[in-house]
Amino acid sequence: MEADDFWLEYVDARGELCGGPLEVMWPTRFESCRQVRAFPSYRGQRNFSGWYWAATSAELVGYESWVELSHLMRLDAEPEVVGVVSQPFRLSWRYGGGRRRIRHTPDYFVRRQDGRAVVLDVRPDELVEAEDAAKFAATAVACARVGWGFERVGVIGPVLAANLRWLSGYRHPRVRCEPVAECLRTVFAQPQGLLAGARTVGDPIAVLPVLFHLVWRRELVVDLASERLSAATVVRPAPAATGEVGSGAGTSTAAVAG
Repeated sequence: MEADDFWLEYVDARGELCGGPLEVMWPTRFESCRQVRAFPSYRGQRNFSGWYWAATSAELVGYESWVELSHLMRLDAEPEVVGVVSQPFRLSWRYGGGRRRIRHTPDYFVRRQDGRAVVLDVRPDELVEAEDAAKFAATAVACARVGWGFERVGVIGPVLAANLRWLSGYRHPRVRCEPVAECLRTVFAQPQGLLAGARTVGDPIAVLPVLFHLVWRRELVVDLASERLSAATVVRPAPAATGEVGSGAGTSTAAVAG
C-alpha cells in the first residue's frame, strides 16, 4: 500500500512554522530555512550532536552523529552542492485513506548548482528497522512526486572519512593564497607526488595548507577513497568541467565542528 496525502511543515527564516500540501510547499527554498526541530540533549545520550561550519554556505549546519558529520563534510566538499540544511521539514502522510498520519523528518535537504534538490536520510545499514525502511520508502515516493532525488546513505568508508576530516581543516576561504594557488595549479598540471610538488612551489609549511584547500575545493584532485593522504599521494589537475562529484531540545551539549 503506497503512501498518499503528503503534508509538509517547515520553519522559515523568521522562525515561523508553515505547512501545507507537499504539492504546494515544494518550491520553498528549504536551504534558506531553519531546522524544523531542535536536537535533543539528555543525560546518558549515546549519539553526538553538534554544528558544522559549511564552507559552501558560510552557515552552521547541524548533525546528530559522527556518521552524519562525515556526510556533511562530503557534501560540503562537492562542487555541485550550493546549499545544505539539517532537519529541513517534517513530512506526514496516510496509507490507503486511513485516519492515522505517519510523520518523518529527513536529515538533510541538499540544493545542487543546477537547481536540483536531493533529500538525504543518514542511517547505518544495521540500524535500519522495518519501520524506518517504510518511512524512507514513503519519503522516496514523496520526493519523486515533486522531482526531488532521495537517498538513504550509511557509513562512509573509513579512508574517505579520514581524508575528508583532514581536508575539512583547510576548507575556510582564509586559507587560500592566490599567488600560491596559481603556482600549485601550474606545477600539478602534470600529475606528481603531493609533497614533491609542494616543495617545487616553496616552503611546505606555507604551501601545503593552500594545496589542501585546493584539493578540498576539487581544483586539484586526488583519490580520496582508496588510501589516506600522504607525501606520495598523486595530485592531478581537475577535469575541465569541474561539475563532477568526486566519490560519489536544547544545545547544552552541542559542539561546533571546525
